[in-house]
Amino acid sequence: MLIKRPPRIASSEITPEPIYRARRQFMRQSVALGTAAIAAGAVGGAQAKPSFVAKADVASPPWLRDKIAGAAADTSEINDTLTPYEHVTSYNNFYEFGYNKDDPAKHSGSLKPHPWQVEISGEAEKTGTFDLEDILSKVELQERVYRLRCVEAWSMVIPWIGFELGSLLKQFNPTSRAKYVAFTTLKDTKQMPAQGSAFGTIDWPYVEGLRMDEAMHPLTLLAVGLYGKALPNQNGAPLRLVVPWKYGFKSIKSIVKIEFTEEQPPTSWNISAPNEYGFYANVNPKVDHPRWSQATERRLPSGLFSPNIIDTQMFNGYDEVASLYRGMDLKKYF
Repeated sequence: MLIKRPPRIASSEITPEPIYRARRQFMRQSVALGTAAIAAGAVGGAQAKPSFVAKADVASPPWLRDKIAGAAADTSEINDTLTPYEHVTSYNNFYEFGYNKDDPAKHSGSLKPHPWQVEISGEAEKTGTFDLEDILSKVELQERVYRLRCVEAWSMVIPWIGFELGSLLKQFNPTSRAKYVAFTTLKDTKQMPAQGSAFGTIDWPYVEGLRMDEAMHPLTLLAVGLYGKALPNQNGAPLRLVVPWKYGFKSIKSIVKIEFTEEQPPTSWNISAPNEYGFYANVNPKVDHPRWSQATERRLPSGLFSPNIIDTQMFNGYDEVASLYRGMDLKKYF
């Protein structure tokens, strides 16, 4: 697969973390007061050319914007520079809209993320189909700044807005037979036109899965926003999985079904190329992909003449998940 290098973005255009936090606090207060017009002017004064604030998420419903605005800020110490909003939303793998990095941003306008329903099924006492608004009414949103590592050896740092997957799963009382959690993406060739292409390599819909203990880990997130706004279509609107210690293809987008299963569920890339993509997909600098070394990564933005190459960390730096795999051969279970 040819990886197109992104355009270089000057360091002056990267939003510093303190400015972003100040903006989020102001925006939260402004939504509560209904003063969106004032917010636009005040935020603009914080920094020249305030990139992500200038693009209002007008397509999302008011209830979702209000819910996101009330999300608790990430108070953990963050040593990584945030990837600019423009980069996060223009350099994507979302093959339902095309195979080039800029295809999702160009072609995902056909996706209608609202209203949205999610089916909960399988080995649980409670099952059914639920409106996204009802699901979000029972959880507290929070900001999580996570590193995102693609198997193609590039990475980003993104301030997600979401909630712990485990907090949702517990509501349905999974039975003792529930050993895994399976996820399914929307299949609709009108909304996701590349699903109808004769040249695709994936048998749609896109499916993914986690072991139950991975799904219940507090780091595992269901995201509905980023940079303080609703998820753009190209980033998996309106609901996507974020598992920061795994390669990005595990973080399935535009989820319409969550199923509790007893057996390990099939996953799209493992079906397509089992010698290249394992079920676990843990970030591991010691286990290379057949086409990409995993020892280092390009932290975006990264230009041809100023490559931002850094060493890859085991589990993407999230050492707290290591106990999940104690005793496992991570070269065999890649």
